[in-house]
Parts: sequence; C-alpha cells; structure tokens
Amino acid sequence: MNHHTGTATVCHGVTWATGNPTLMLANPATARLDHIDIVGHTLGFAVTSTVRYCTGRYEFADTYNVRPLPCPHQAEATSGDQCAGCNAQDEFRFAHRAHQGHHIPAALQAYLAQPHWLYLATFGPGAIKVGTAAAPRKTSRLDEQGPIHATYLIEAPDGYNVRQLEETLSARLDIPQTVRATTKLQVLLHPDIDLTAHRSHVARAAAALTDLGYAPAPTPWSPPAAGHHLRNTQSGQHRAIYPHPLRTGEHGFHVGSCLGTRILVQLTPDPDAIRYILDLNKLKGMKISLGAFTSPATRTQTELF
Repeated sequence: MNHHTGTATVCHGVTWATGNPTLMLANPATARLDHIDIVGHTLGFAVTSTVRYCTGRYEFADTYNVRPLPCPHQAEATSGDQCAGCNAQDEFRFAHRAHQGHHIPAALQAYLAQPHWLYLATFGPGAIKVGTAAAPRKTSRLDEQGPIHATYLIEAPDGYNVRQLEETLSARLDIPQTVRATTKLQVLLHPDIDLTAHRSHVARAAAALTDLGYAPAPTPWSPPAAGHHLRNTQSGQHRAIYPHPLRTGEHGFHVGSCLGTRILVQLTPDPDAIRYILDLNKLKGMKISLGAFTSPATRTQTELF
C-alpha cells in the first residue's frame, strides 16, 4: 500500500480497469503506472507541487484495447492534461471527431470499427447524460462515470454509428452528453435511488430510437459493490463536502466507498463521525507523496433543518 511513501509521484486519477477502483500513480523510477487500492484503506498524502503535470497519453495495446502511458519526462501540462509532446503522440485524441469525417490514424480506425454501446446515465435529480462505450469498456466506462443508475440502450456496429446516435438522441431529447464534476459530487450529499425518473428517460430514449428505425434493448448497468455506501445513505448519517482544497497541503482519511472518482471518507474511526465526500480526480496532474499524513482540523456546522 505505501511502497510510494516519501517519493513524489504524479497522480493520474482513478481507474476501474481492473474491476475495482484504484488510484494511478506514475512511478518516477520505473516510468510505469502503479495502482493503489483505495476502498477499505487509509489514504494519506502530501501535495508537493503547485503546478499540474502531464498525465501522459493512451496507446493502442492491440486492435480493441487502449492502455495509459505516463509522460516519460514528467513535464508540466500545457494542453489540457498533457504536455505538447504527449498530446502530439496521442492517437486516441482524434476519437471524438472521427464521426465527422476527419482523418484519423489507422490504429484508431481499427479501434472504432468494433461494436460500441449507447447508454443513459443518471447521477441525481436533473443530472442525466447520454454516452458511449467501446465493447471492451462496456462496464469499466460506466464504473468510471459513477452514476446512480444507468441503462445500456443499444449496441451499435461501430464507433462512428454510435456517436451519430449519441448526438441525435441528445438533440431530440434535450439530454446533454456531459455532467459537470461538481454536480456529480453535490448530488451524493443526498443520493436519490428512486428509479422513476431514470426509467422515464429510458422509455423516451427507446421510443426515439424506435422512431429512427432501430431496435433498442434496454439493459441495466450493475453498480459495483465499492460504490454501495455512496449510492445509499444510512438513516441519520450526516454527509458533507470535504472542506479542504485537495491540491495543496496534507490529507489523510479512511476510504469507505467509491463511486466513479468520488469517495466517501472518515477522518476518525468513530462510527458516528461525519462522512465527507470528495473527488479524487482533483489530484490529477498533481505531485503527491504517500505517507502517514492527516487532514487539517475540520469544523463542520451540522444542518439546522
């Protein structure tokens, strides 16, 4: 767990590629990505940088899979999450506009030629999106998004077709293709597990696809066990947004649950202690050192009504 203790590593955020949430850290000694289990563990770290560093790029491991590569130089990020060098070599960056007829590399063409899924994801009241996932990423894509409810609507023959469907459905039903990270965090203060609204949107989406000549087959996504306590709040349990900025200082907490990139933590082992919610992707691109660190003293005014 603490084999990075004392060593500054660039945080690459949370991945669900293994089926469980892990924090990715770029190992400066091996130039590889290490994975740190988080749920059920105490996570302590100190942020050692004031700037954001490049989080590398994706390369094609084979025809149907991509894998992350850390920045070989641990350079500062200058273009989104990347440095200029990694951005120039990132073939996967063309994926989002491939359906518009732009030139794309041969490796990406092969990747996009495989089946893709169209899905609808609900994060909370009024927070819903339509999205896509390549067949090998059918489960991990939604696990990384971390919705409360999600439904696969239809399997498309390739990545071009599914993106056209995504844009058409988004325009017809006035459903966005993204949900803000701050919204995903806020709705978990009082998670709403009622399926009524989600089912209504699924029915509308299925009807629209049928009108377009498709045969939708809605299938529910199965939420991972690691996110259970974030999706379902216990009676009397008080939650609050973690009050300290993650990109500076020292932090330490026990992680009880993870949904997408958001985690539910306790600062003390007291079973009645307030649970805090925070987004670990805030650390993406920051240099951190793992260790027996603790969070600053916290005062939280409980709700009066």
